[in-house]
Amino acid sequence: MSATNPTLHHNLADRAKQITQRELRTYVEKTPGSQAANARAKKVLPLGVPSSLQAYDPHPIVIAKAQGAWMTDVDGNKLIDFSMGFGALFSGHVNPLVRKTIETQLDSGTLFVSPAEITADVAELLRDRFGLPLWRFTNSGTESTMDAIRVARGVTGRDKIVKVEGGYHGHHDVVMVSQKPDLRFAGPADNPLSVPSSAGVTDSVVRDTIVIPFNDAEALERALSRNDVACFIVEPVMENIGICLPQPGYLEDVRRITREHGTMLIFDEVKTGITAGWNGATGALDVQPDMVCLAKSIGGGLPVGAFGGTLECMGQIEGGKVVHVGTYNGNPLVMAVAKTVLADVCTQEVTAATVARNALLVEACGSIIDNAGLPAHTVQFGAKGCITWSTDAVKNYRDYKATDFDIAYAQWIHGINRGIILPPGLDEQWLVSVMHTEEEALQYATIFGEFVDELTA
Repeated sequence: MSATNPTLHHNLADRAKQITQRELRTYVEKTPGSQAANARAKKVLPLGVPSSLQAYDPHPIVIAKAQGAWMTDVDGNKLIDFSMGFGALFSGHVNPLVRKTIETQLDSGTLFVSPAEITADVAELLRDRFGLPLWRFTNSGTESTMDAIRVARGVTGRDKIVKVEGGYHGHHDVVMVSQKPDLRFAGPADNPLSVPSSAGVTDSVVRDTIVIPFNDAEALERALSRNDVACFIVEPVMENIGICLPQPGYLEDVRRITREHGTMLIFDEVKTGITAGWNGATGALDVQPDMVCLAKSIGGGLPVGAFGGTLECMGQIEGGKVVHVGTYNGNPLVMAVAKTVLADVCTQEVTAATVARNALLVEACGSIIDNAGLPAHTVQFGAKGCITWSTDAVKNYRDYKATDFDIAYAQWIHGINRGIILPPGLDEQWLVSVMHTEEEALQYATIFGEFVDELTA
């Protein structure tokens, strides 16, 4: 049977909806404690969660503890974690070396608000990995992208920025534009409109944020043609719509075009980071931006961010033209853990072995898809992977919107009832951490195979 057969696809979608209805009933039966905990939390927290990304129907799983590659919810259900904190826990839950570092640092203090030598240690490690000479620390990916954009505006003296449609760069106003726009308001695919992603984002901010499609160098050329754009901020591999890889030559064109127009190029590697390989997507794809933004995976589960750049860019801070401050920036507790993650946990050898373990999982899922003739495909980038429910590769946000979300949701709810937890947004990707064993990683493929057998029965 052909994966492009419309009748087949329709039948799969109908079957997926049937599976979803049954699995939702099972989900509710298995998670009464999570339901009660969420109902209590709703009385004091909007949606009952500390971040809106954690809310989903019928109610989110509420976690009691985590260790290694596993989490246990308040009902006692054990789950292999493939979300891993949206990619933050590349080192795994409570990695023994991370735990030892925390315990040791507690004896020396958690916050000085004065310099500590360890900040230079971490900056040197990042310099060596990403090839940029100067670094500053923040407390999140949102802060990292916010500060990098401010630096770019300081360097260029320009106000406008360019981002790609469907790209997520945190929750500060200037990037909360066209994160996941409703296509009714998003304009043509080759020249999308800038759409605010939240109330509270002002019209002036939206006007200063130009949106273009990913993998379209001509659109970037048009956006920069007036030489009034401070920066192009982009994930070198988009990870807000599954995993969307750059087409051959695209990033090289981006680098050339931004240089020609005096626009700073910022790689948002908050999600790729060291999960993409030892020196990130920057090294794996061999394109050097003016600035790199990091967070998540470098922190071992603690809140941390960083941004690094060229002497020209970071000199804006050095000379006092651009202000960068923060009470918790580079606090010694987080820096100690980041040093351990970068130097001792996620080494070149361990990272390569983890990426290879993920490749086994991606290959196993791909074989299941091929053998069943499904309208789906797998994508891998480093230690992350995803199953995208479309026959053709996703090249941009509009392609992503054409994927089959009914089947994706059925797969997600089927998996969680069988001990496989993935991010709830259906647009994220799995992460194999350094603490996932091969058996644990391949359990995902086993459960996926069971889902496919039922889907195609």
